[in-house]
Amino acid sequence: MITSFDQYDLKPGGLCIYDRGITSGRNIFDVKALKWDILCGVAFNPKLEKIWRQVLSKGKLTQFDNRVRLNETIFYVITKPFRIGGVQGELALCFNERQQRKLKESRYDEIVEAQALIKNKKVFKAGLEKYFDKNGEILKSQIVQAEEFDGCSSIFCSRHMQKDELIRLYFDKDIVEKAFHSIKGITNLQPIRHWLSNRVRAHVFICYLSYLLLSLLKYRLKKISITPQDALRELETMYKVYLRDSKGIFKMSRVATLTKKQELILKAVDKKLLKL
Repeated sequence: MITSFDQYDLKPGGLCIYDRGITSGRNIFDVKALKWDILCGVAFNPKLEKIWRQVLSKGKLTQFDNRVRLNETIFYVITKPFRIGGVQGELALCFNERQQRKLKESRYDEIVEAQALIKNKKVFKAGLEKYFDKNGEILKSQIVQAEEFDGCSSIFCSRHMQKDELIRLYFDKDIVEKAFHSIKGITNLQPIRHWLSNRVRAHVFICYLSYLLLSLLKYRLKKISITPQDALRELETMYKVYLRDSKGIFKMSRVATLTKKQELILKAVDKKLLKL
């Protein structure tokens, strides 16, 4: 698919951002051949595991100089020169303590639940059998092995970037998908099942429009430190009451009493919204 991009006469200097699921040396090489740069996730493999073990063994990752905040999430990031598919760039090793704790506790809960089911000779979740011996006793060595890279992720970029910009661009990449799903629900847009040119253009236009609206909302909300997603969730309970008599002579409408946070959001977006 990437090789078909050259027919669109793309201007050089762009940045292609995608998830680790489609990252490969060939894809990275093909994007670079278009004179674009790449920002992509990298799945764990023996080479990456070795690099991560070296970093984690030093115990210096969670230091102030490595700290990057993205909204409510804190990452600790270090970068190293790295090459994929013959393309030189930087590998960002990102550690999220909150995600580490979440994964760890979730795994513990599942193991405890599975242990209880084993004792009662009941079926438990597939994949958890590796944590138990033949007598149903917990194999702690397997737990230690499973949690070795909890909270760790890797990002490759062929363009030098500051850590905060790299983290923001990569982890905010799904804003287009979130925006598309939001507008898709509102407009009752049907899935694209055939790659006809008019349908492709419609798909791209809606994604572009969605991204534009969310980007504008994010810009307006920046000064009050609220994300677009949180703002939309907060405004879900907002509603307007319409009244009229049976003859249609008397009419009035009024927005139900807003919470302080709702007022703050509307004021940040546009003060005129408070007068509706």
